[in-house]
Amino acid sequence: MNAAGFPLLSLVTFLPLAGALIIASVRGEERVVASNARWTALWTSLITFGLSLILWFRFDRSSPELQFVERLEWLPGYGVAYAMGVDGLSVLFVLLCTALTPLCVLASWESVEHRVREYMAAFLVLETAMVGFFCATDLLLFFLFFEMVLIPMFLIIGVWGGPRRVYAAFKFFLYTLAGSLLMLLAIIFLWGQAGTTDIPALIEAGVEPRYQIWLFLAFLAAFAVKVPMWPVHTWLPDAHVEAPTAGSVILAGVLLKLGGYGFLRLSVPLFPHASVELAPLIFALSVVAIVYTSFVALAQEDMKKLIAYSSVAHMGIVTLGIFTFNHQGLSGAVFQMLAHGVVSAALFLCVGVLYDRVHSRDIARYGGVAKVMPAFAAVFMLFSMANVALPGTANFVGEFLVIVSAMRVNFWLAFGAALGMILGAAYTLWLYRRVAFGRIMREDIRGLLDMSPREHAVFAPLVLLVLWMGVYPQSFLSFFEVSVAALVQQHEAAVGAAQRLAETLSR
Repeated sequence: MNAAGFPLLSLVTFLPLAGALIIASVRGEERVVASNARWTALWTSLITFGLSLILWFRFDRSSPELQFVERLEWLPGYGVAYAMGVDGLSVLFVLLCTALTPLCVLASWESVEHRVREYMAAFLVLETAMVGFFCATDLLLFFLFFEMVLIPMFLIIGVWGGPRRVYAAFKFFLYTLAGSLLMLLAIIFLWGQAGTTDIPALIEAGVEPRYQIWLFLAFLAAFAVKVPMWPVHTWLPDAHVEAPTAGSVILAGVLLKLGGYGFLRLSVPLFPHASVELAPLIFALSVVAIVYTSFVALAQEDMKKLIAYSSVAHMGIVTLGIFTFNHQGLSGAVFQMLAHGVVSAALFLCVGVLYDRVHSRDIARYGGVAKVMPAFAAVFMLFSMANVALPGTANFVGEFLVIVSAMRVNFWLAFGAALGMILGAAYTLWLYRRVAFGRIMREDIRGLLDMSPREHAVFAPLVLLVLWMGVYPQSFLSFFEVSVAALVQQHEAAVGAAQRLAETLSR
């Protein structure tokens, strides 16, 4: 029995799916069905979050091993099992998923008016897929949850999105599916070599260096699209612009982290030799993403597109940190993913508050919002400063650690990451000044109402998290420091063994 005394991870994973089935089974008058769907989704997501908090309090931060482990033989003749577990690299991402989902339900309470039942059910199915992905310790199960995420997000964008929603939804789906097919081929090859899909067993057994480059590239195809890395990032701005507010929140807050987590969980430990060999490629793509998309963000007139390009730049810092293969870089990458998950989600919610009132995302459409919505302007300012990586806010810690680690590898890598921070300040402050300050030029802006109690309830936990992560980062770093140290040690040992073998064979 695991530390919780019951199958906690399965319960946290599949309780939202049960809630979705309940919502789908409700029949009756449309108004009543919509109300019941909203409340069922809210209570299901809140109960799921409450259960996931057990992970925060019962997780042993001194151990790098998998915890809360569950295992059930699924296809025993093929070495495939239903295997779940969390370690320091994954536990906080589970909490991120369960924390953002009820906020998304609240944020959609009034803005989504048609097919409410289906919308709320889709979000709960999406939560099951996201949590399952971060808990899976079997490669086939990992892949199934990775692909399961596509379906509800495709529907959320395609059904409840903007005017070009079908184009954006299919672009998102096809980009992700194309990369995933290559990963599936690599998974089949690994199973054929080892006779199992158990991730810890595969890491312990190792992969022959002659296969690692091709396998790494196959996994890179899937994870690079999800991050997304340059140049396969072009689906993201379209998806963000067309998605409803809550869809953008989950897309930026969680789905972009699937690629970064995939590198940490699979690419680096499974293919250590290839990771080192191809690290210069990842560095080049990361620096281009940081600098190029920051300049593109400066040219945007749509608030969502600006934040979308900002996300590509920030995730470039994540991939840069991962492939430095040192403690600061890996810790900074994990922290940056968590911080970006909170800050980017909050920024998209801020855009949603304005869009619900004015029905426009054009930056030029606003001006002087701080005069009529002072509470909103204060919240928007905090999240903007966090996006700039102001000391004392969440993003600063991760970006600082990554820059320090990059400096140990190459000065120009650190320079590229630092330049991204400078450009981030430029486009973020430009956005905030245009929206919040200046004269009120339009009468509809003059009549805007400040945040409602529901919107205060959505933003309050995000404000707390941004400040908590910035002021006391150790309470989060302590979860994954030991796991990161174990990953670094395992990676160095594997690379050293491969080098010694190569030297022996060359004699």
